[in-house]
Amino acid sequence: MTEPSTILPAARPAATLVVMRDRADGPPDILMVERAGVMAFAPGAMVFPGGRVDPGDHDLARLLALPDQDEGAARIAAIRETIEESALPIGFTATPDPAAIATIRAALGAGAAFGEALAAAGATLALDALIPFARWRPDYSPVRRYDTRFYLAALPADAPAPRVDGTENVRLCWTGAQAMLDDANAGRVALIFPTRRNLERLALFPSYAAAAAQARAFPVRVVVPWSETRDGEEYLCIPDDLGYPVVAERSDRVRRG
Repeated sequence: MTEPSTILPAARPAATLVVMRDRADGPPDILMVERAGVMAFAPGAMVFPGGRVDPGDHDLARLLALPDQDEGAARIAAIRETIEESALPIGFTATPDPAAIATIRAALGAGAAFGEALAAAGATLALDALIPFARWRPDYSPVRRYDTRFYLAALPADAPAPRVDGTENVRLCWTGAQAMLDDANAGRVALIFPTRRNLERLALFPSYAAAAAQARAFPVRVVVPWSETRDGEEYLCIPDDLGYPVVAERSDRVRRG
């Protein structure tokens, strides 16, 4: 399958974090959140924690003198958004205690930049705890275009239980990738196109280590879905050389956002 070449308009940088929790009796659990129905993008859909990269994320990347500023800011954003949405600290040199997590969330809620919030809590980041997994840039929305980097991370052994934020998301859960796909196929939950494709890929792995190994084996390339007609029907397609087991879906079955 050959992806068409195209010049794309500008998109908002974003980042999302796939937090994986290994299980002894089955495939790993993945943290997912249900977006509030009032949200402009993907209302009511189950997604991985994440959101837009903020100017403060770039400020912190510059302060840390990271070699790739855009990549560093995206990792910082993925960590920040996961704290904001689930109170789950991933990507820290040491797991913050509940008081430190509360301090960080309160500072962020008051409008502080992430660097300021971390300093107030005495916390530092370990950005190499995040493994690049994918980068998606759907171009089927004329209004909301996102250039989203996906990262994998293992749940620290001493991590606290996640908590729903009650604003941007209304529910969270630990679930296997295939279990979430089964719920979507049965109509119990909603999934947008990128989330479904990434869950299908994640369902291949018996452990976080296996997922991380496959992620390292496939260099991240921007995924730009395109439409293609097959036997008179329109399909939304993605490249077939990036580790995804399903690379096309009939357009009338796709939820884009």
